[in-house]
Amino acid sequence: MNYYFTGVLIILMTLLAFCTTPAYPRNEYLNDGTNTCSTGSFDISVEQRDSENRYRHSNPDNNYNSPSDDQSIRFTWRKYLGSACTEEFRKVQTENVQLKQQLELMKMCGKVNNNPTIARNPNFALLVSKCSGIIIPENKKPEGSHWDDLKDNYKKENPDVKLMGDKFIGPKENGEN
Repeated sequence: MNYYFTGVLIILMTLLAFCTTPAYPRNEYLNDGTNTCSTGSFDISVEQRDSENRYRHSNPDNNYNSPSDDQSIRFTWRKYLGSACTEEFRKVQTENVQLKQQLELMKMCGKVNNNPTIARNPNFALLVSKCSGIIIPENKKPEGSHWDDLKDNYKKENPDVKLMGDKFIGPKENGEN
């Protein structure tokens, strides 16, 4: 039996297994959705066809060639019936794009304004102009966590309780950690 086809399939499946990468989820708020808003289209095309037909008969007097050159210009207009591209749809799409841009600027302007090298780089002039005057306070995490404080208080109130594998997180007391 000839196993070439099976061998090729095994090699292709192995290559597919090693050359693919996993798909990662993306958090896309206000995703682009459908940005195609079309009610119709107008196309122009130019076409040229060259062909030659030769007719050969048993009688040499009936033989002839018929070259033909066809040239055409075509105008096509399409109107889509039932298109969702209404004035309201275009307004909502424009608003979504503006909101998306503003949310992205809110996320990034704090970093842009805190980095003076970006302001001096001409490649980022548009970004710096969009972020100028926007002050976004840094989100600073409080020291420690509420959960750790609750655990520490519980351990202080109940020193005789043995916790399995749990260390005391607060300041060191009695040389314990």
